[in-house]
Amino acid sequence: MTKKELSFKDGYDILKKNAELLESQEEPDIDNLMKIVEESMTAYKACKARIDAVQQALNETFNNP
Repeated sequence: MTKKELSFKDGYDILKKNAELLESQEEPDIDNLMKIVEESMTAYKACKARIDAVQQALNETFNNP
């Protein structure tokens, strides 16, 4: 079964939540660190793919008058 692709907003929200969680910890939660990193990498890749697609569309739009 494939997971539904993350939207940019959902990916951004995950990255923001995980960054805040890691910043607020006085001691690292090693037991959940890999889960947080894996979730963040998936969210990052979804956001980057969306940004790249928008950038390409803008380049095509403005380079082809």
